[in-house]
Amino acid sequence: MNILKLALRGLKRNRRRSLVTLLAIAVGFAAISLFAGYTHNVYRGLARQSIHGELLGHLTISKRGMSTEGKLDPQRYQLSSAEVASITSLLQGEPHVKLVAPRLAISGLASNGRASTIFIAEGISPVAMQKLQENVLTAEEKRSGIYAKVIKKLDPEHPERVLLSEGLAAMLHLKLNDQMALLTNTIGGQANALDATVGGFFNTGNAGSNDKFVFMPLELAQSLYDVPNGADRLTVLLDDADQTEAMQTHLQAKLKAAGYDMEIKTWQELSDFYNQVHNMFDMIFGFIFSIVLTVVVMSVANSMGMTVVERTREIGTLRAIGLKRGWVVRLFATESLLLTLLGCAVGLAITFGVRYGINVAHISYTPPNSASAVPLLVDVDAGRTLFTSLMMLAVGTLAAYLPARRAARQAIIDALGHV
Repeated sequence: MNILKLALRGLKRNRRRSLVTLLAIAVGFAAISLFAGYTHNVYRGLARQSIHGELLGHLTISKRGMSTEGKLDPQRYQLSSAEVASITSLLQGEPHVKLVAPRLAISGLASNGRASTIFIAEGISPVAMQKLQENVLTAEEKRSGIYAKVIKKLDPEHPERVLLSEGLAAMLHLKLNDQMALLTNTIGGQANALDATVGGFFNTGNAGSNDKFVFMPLELAQSLYDVPNGADRLTVLLDDADQTEAMQTHLQAKLKAAGYDMEIKTWQELSDFYNQVHNMFDMIFGFIFSIVLTVVVMSVANSMGMTVVERTREIGTLRAIGLKRGWVVRLFATESLLLTLLGCAVGLAITFGVRYGINVAHISYTPPNSASAVPLLVDVDAGRTLFTSLMMLAVGTLAAYLPARRAARQAIIDALGHV
């Protein structure tokens, strides 16, 4: 017996009901797939922004305890010039390592001569800054111009020039080439001040830091902090983000063998914002997935339940000519499987059509706590799309199993007399 042919014939008997159920499956599948594609694009953009935009690199190396005790005893956890040179030499010959950049974080007061406000600064060499930002924008983002102010450039010929976040510059009414004073505490706790020139502006992309952040050449930060050629950490840029965890383990072992008690953190461990957004979207996806899956189950169960009731006499006839109960259940389960499969196929077509429309519409929006607009784009999340289709096929088939099994267990005489 060709059970597939019978299942197709059964679906055609009540085309309107089959079509409505198919559309419910298709729309639910498309909704989940589109949201999965959107979250995939958000994750990818946040990862790129963390690694290249925030200049975190892939790995950050510091003395063990620097993240917890460094502020209380900075001298103990600073990397000397000899340690910076030695560790850099050890890492530069490693595969996948593109850049090893010493960094120095400082904070203090910035003044325009009339008013002062706090600032948080990162000292980094201009060359390292340029290399860290090489992949911060995609080709589409470069063409759109939305992120034009994200790229940060320090002048290697003028170590006195600094980059100010737009909010900080507005607060102090500073313009390009204006003079400003920077006041900080040295590593020994003494006050130190230097004059600096405004060399440019940038947008951090975060409203909470856009009014206090400064980037400056490493030499200027070292001079302010009074640590000649020293640093508080090393930023490592890899040629492949997929090698991050493997290189973390490898470099940890190599530095330990060389006598260095260092702590190596990945960009994911350092980017709290990425982790918070990732967890939030995962929870939302799970919630939406549960709702849509419930709707699909109810639609298929209702459709197949009515089909089984309407075809009870047919089931009795099939049983009377010798068809076993298991084949009856298999017949209706196959009908449900085909219906769900067709719904997923139509949903996939809807997904690609809507995705194309969204991506070419150049829609942008400003996320919460963001200082700039971002484009609304949808990727193809193959993993979640496949998972969604398999889950829908499974629950769609199971939704038909119970009513079909109940009908198949009826006595043949009762099924034949059903009205």
